[in-house]
Amino acid sequence: MKLLKEFFKVIPLFILLCVSAAQAQEFNAVVQVNAQNVAQPDQTIFRTLETSMQEFINNTKWTQQDYRDEEKINCSIVFVITDYDNDRFKGNMQISLSRPVYNSSYSSPIFNFKDSNIEFEYLEFAPFFYNANQYENNLTSLISFYIYTMLGIDGDTFSLNGGQQYHVEAQRIVSLAQQSNSVGWKATDGQGTRFQLNDDMLSQTFKEYREVLYGYHSKGMDTFADDQKKAKLLISAEILKLKALNSRRPNSLIQRLFFDAKADEIVSIFSGGPAVDVRDLKNALQQLAPNQSSKWRNIKV
Repeated sequence: MKLLKEFFKVIPLFILLCVSAAQAQEFNAVVQVNAQNVAQPDQTIFRTLETSMQEFINNTKWTQQDYRDEEKINCSIVFVITDYDNDRFKGNMQISLSRPVYNSSYSSPIFNFKDSNIEFEYLEFAPFFYNANQYENNLTSLISFYIYTMLGIDGDTFSLNGGQQYHVEAQRIVSLAQQSNSVGWKATDGQGTRFQLNDDMLSQTFKEYREVLYGYHSKGMDTFADDQKKAKLLISAEILKLKALNSRRPNSLIQRLFFDAKADEIVSIFSGGPAVDVRDLKNALQQLAPNQSSKWRNIKV
């Protein structure tokens, strides 16, 4: 094991990534590995893991599109380690994603998700490779899955179902990773898993989620600079479309996902600026996301 670690140390990371780094990558990711609750005197491996994950995300070419610097997708990944032993890591991961609003310096949060069942093996200085047709290891699959999920959600905000190909790629990762026997990839692994997240994204049962992502952002947020009152009315109308989803599947994961990302923003939008009638919206919000009721009370009718 030590010999392998020394071998990986002498491979400069920039050589491994030079081919993909020459192209216009998609992400501007910030990765944080929090190991403060792990009894490990030498914290070096955690810092190495943090750097390697961030460089893997930011230096890999994930799509066929070229992104200008101002178009890069801003996201953060916080991995909290709860257990570490002999190159095996366990913990949870918080993934957050935002998207720029046209004619504004504001970035709108569009994805805020906590994966509570993270486990993988990582050999210090081992290189990362993404192979679309083959399972490599659980860590690579975890990162790649969330990259394509974020690409899918980001694409869905710019055009109707615009992220479809990326959600399908995430589905491929789920299928390949099921051979690993790690928790989170199978339908039998329970609620709030990667399997369920991806399955719901692609299911017609929850189609309103992706429809609202597009309308809320492209029809609403992106028009704010032109006409604030009209934009607020459009955003309200889009949120109300989630009532159909709620009537079918109350308190679904995908619905909670939307409001976990948007609750604070919705309150901010409808608590200032030109006044609009928000009575129907406020009543709907109490039904759609009752866990956010303390926030909805700040919206004044």
